[in-house]
Amino acid sequence: MFTRDFGATDAGQVGTWRDYYLLTKPGVVRLLVFTAVAGMFLATPGMVPWDVLVFGSLGIALASASGAAVNHVLDRRVDAAMARTRDRPLPMGRVNERDALAFAIALGIAGLGILALLVNVLTAALTFVSLIGYAVVYTVYLKRATSQNIVIGGAAGASPPVLGWAAVQNDVGGYALLLFLIIFTWTPPHFWALAVARKDEYAKAEIPMLPVTHGEEVTKSFIVYYTILLFIVTLLPWLTGMSGLLYLAGAVLLGLGFLYYALRLKYAPRGDTAMKTFTFSISYLAALFCFLLLDHYQPLIWPL
Repeated sequence: MFTRDFGATDAGQVGTWRDYYLLTKPGVVRLLVFTAVAGMFLATPGMVPWDVLVFGSLGIALASASGAAVNHVLDRRVDAAMARTRDRPLPMGRVNERDALAFAIALGIAGLGILALLVNVLTAALTFVSLIGYAVVYTVYLKRATSQNIVIGGAAGASPPVLGWAAVQNDVGGYALLLFLIIFTWTPPHFWALAVARKDEYAKAEIPMLPVTHGEEVTKSFIVYYTILLFIVTLLPWLTGMSGLLYLAGAVLLGLGFLYYALRLKYAPRGDTAMKTFTFSISYLAALFCFLLLDHYQPLIWPL
């Protein structure tokens, strides 16, 4: 019989392939890998070498999945206390802690090994640092230590474009750091919107998210502030000559859309506004990187 109390998990329970797939947080990993691949293409004026594209993407995906699985293990009791996460494989007892941790370690070793042996050591080292930053520093310490947890911990989630860039160039250039800065600035308003929607659950789980420690109104104000800052930061690729007018037009339109949701959440909220803001923020980031890629290859697509 399944139980929501992890301590009562049947050690003999063997999860299905779908349970292990869910441990990897596939939706999150897809977005991370997409931004990493974007970093690869933005790092070169031509086509990314096929081996770097394939093995770099695979290695980053496996390492990201490893971090997600470790997060499941470390947050199993928190997940059991929250309606949004209590049906995950570990809280429900479909997978036990030992097997989930072994799965995470295997994914991590495979991912880092592929990167080190088939891509380059720099990418493997940066990926390892990001993995530790998310799975250990953020999950174990920052998440429970400060209401600024997602601001500080966002550095790990902002690393994939840098990893993709390093996979191609075997170094970290200034433009790669611009991509990092965009995601780093995007993370707080993105995640705080979810935290507003799930404030009671975070409070029950004793996680000091900003809406829990400082209230919803303060959090909504910070979402507006960070969205304005994000709008400015997303202009930097154009201002520095990394991207052209096609990207600029997309960044401005998407930024105004994000700002609309942020202002609506602050001044005219409805029951589902926070979740709509959170959902839009995911589409926003994917679309922004699509504009970066379209602009980068515009001369090949629409020669002038």
